Amino acid sequence: MPVEAEEPIPAASPVIGDAEIEAVVRVLRGGRVVQGPEVAAFEEEFAGLVAGRHCVAVNSGTSALYLALLALGIGPGDEVIVPSFTFAATANVVRLVGAEPVFADIEAGSFCLDPDAAAAAVGPRTAAIMPVHLYGHPAAMDRLVPLAERHGLAVVEDAAQAHGAALRGTPAGALGTAGCFSFYPTKNMHALEGGMVTTADAETARTLRLLRNQGMEQRYANEVVGMNARLTDVAAAVGREQLKRLTDWTRRRRANAAFLDAKIAGAVAPPVAAGARHVYHQYTVRVRGRDGVRRHLAERCVGSAVYYPTPVHRLAPFLRDGRPDPRWDLPETDRAAAEVLSLPVHPGLTGEELIRVADAVNEAGGAP
Repeated sequence: MPVEAEEPIPAASPVIGDAEIEAVVRVLRGGRVVQGPEVAAFEEEFAGLVAGRHCVAVNSGTSALYLALLALGIGPGDEVIVPSFTFAATANVVRLVGAEPVFADIEAGSFCLDPDAAAAAVGPRTAAIMPVHLYGHPAAMDRLVPLAERHGLAVVEDAAQAHGAALRGTPAGALGTAGCFSFYPTKNMHALEGGMVTTADAETARTLRLLRNQGMEQRYANEVVGMNARLTDVAAAVGREQLKRLTDWTRRRRANAAFLDAKIAGAVAPPVAAGARHVYHQYTVRVRGRDGVRRHLAERCVGSAVYYPTPVHRLAPFLRDGRPDPRWDLPETDRAAAEVLSLPVHPGLTGEELIRVADAVNEAGGAP
């Protein structure tokens, strides 16, 4: 039976505090509400998180991925290697630019794209590799980037969950040709909604700015076919406030994860690869009998979530004649989809709540 005396512990807890509210009011009173000075300041400040790369703010993480592919010239006739164990947006944007996703398997430990599987997937039409820094753990970019360089491929980082993550000291978003972040409310930092594309190439950054603003740098002087993917100054103002606290929030997430690592015995804790800085957008364990474990956690008022129960290659838009394409044999992906469970790790957790999470998981058992 539920323990009614205990408050529910949510799986995620977005922060919207006084600082964010005051920033929004300041923008609304100022009257510049779209693609104005707050957006420019947010881009400049976010560059400090990605080794000084050019930053182009857009209206969502999906727009960031989509415009990055467009800016790199990826389109019909091209293939992009992607993991299937991810949110559907990663593959959706490939289709939206007219290219085809080629699904490759993941590493068992990191849940990120397996470089060996990616290498096996490279073909004559491959134009890019799109690794996902899943759950806040950086993909094996030290192997994926050299692979791309050997074949002349772009590398587009899906860093939607990896604000502040790093590999051997280089931050996520500064490891590939372009990096793409999301500022959805449940991310490690948010802007109510929004996204950011990062790149070391000034011409690519200029192309991105054209694409997000109907192809214009100067009003009515359209240079290319673009779209409206502009970020509002309201969102940027929220993002700037969130960015100020990201370092502290990341420290808390990592400390919470370390506590759970030490205390949980009823599940397999997430390993961290050598040289990787995990920022724990999600604290994702492997469990056996997941439905039963989730029921027990719910009875103890502990939130949990499954990211992701269905691999992308098994979703309806990517089936062939109603069935998974026989080309995609992805055993680690299928195993992860059947076993993963994400537990509360957000920075708002108290010490007592962390103990409750660990105790509830241990009571449920279910370690593979």
